[in-house]
Amino acid sequence: MSVLSRLLHRDVPARGLEILPMRRRDFTAIQVIEHQVYPQPWSINVFLNEIELAKQGQRYYTVGYRGGELMGYAGMMLVLEEAHITNIATDPKRRRSGIARHLLADLVWEARGKGCTGLTLEVRISNVAAQGLYHLFGFEPAGVRPRYYENSEDAIVMWCHNIDSPEYAARLRLLCPDVAEIRGES
Repeated sequence: MSVLSRLLHRDVPARGLEILPMRRRDFTAIQVIEHQVYPQPWSINVFLNEIELAKQGQRYYTVGYRGGELMGYAGMMLVLEEAHITNIATDPKRRRSGIARHLLADLVWEARGKGCTGLTLEVRISNVAAQGLYHLFGFEPAGVRPRYYENSEDAIVMWCHNIDSPEYAARLRLLCPDVAEIRGES
């Protein structure tokens, strides 16, 4: 595998999900998913600002395509040795097909590559499926943010520590071997 293909994430995982850096051309499809999954979706301007911060190394955003169709996207904020996952969203018709798992694995490999030792995120208290996915990746509840979502639903704050350890790398390889292979971590 060439260095260029690894940098561009151009190889296709076994499930046919192509993981690529988020670009402006993705925004129309992203907005469709945003409006389906979030009561208060981010605007295109928010994504434009996040992409600009990604160019400065402060953020990382990725998209997943299958058959030329956007299946989902994910992003995180990078601050010193920690990363904060800002969003992971999949097309509602494609849920439970491994898309979020692949995108999360890509985020974690990127965080590790940037020298991060810990990851955090918030998840709706009602989103049991997402909580289960995060537990697979080693996230544990650390607190609650009352009325965090739309000033009505609580968020569980979750943390995953020691992502820089060899043991955690082994866990990632087991969870998503195809993403590990794409990133040259197999």
